[in-house]
Amino acid sequence: MLNFTLEERIKPDEEILELLSKTQYKVVNGAVKTLDGTNVKFIKPVEYIITKPFKLTILEYKVVEINNKPFIIEDENKKYSLKEIKNILNQLTK
Repeated sequence: MLNFTLEERIKPDEEILELLSKTQYKVVNGAVKTLDGTNVKFIKPVEYIITKPFKLTILEYKVVEINNKPFIIEDENKKYSLKEIKNILNQLTK
């Protein structure tokens, strides 16, 4: 049987939660897990699931990249930075 060791819990971004306060949403915390006996890591993203007034799922990965775009809108499958996500949410919640 496969056993995993939890290395880290990934908490949601406070700025995004503040913007989502105008909507009906659900947040699922993320995690970084390691497969026991190996060095294989699994990263489960933080999920922001917005249900009203529009339907949208935003995934937040813990990444260390040069372009620093940890957010993905699931329907578009495109990467965004925190600033871009804030702009999108501000436009949608007006």
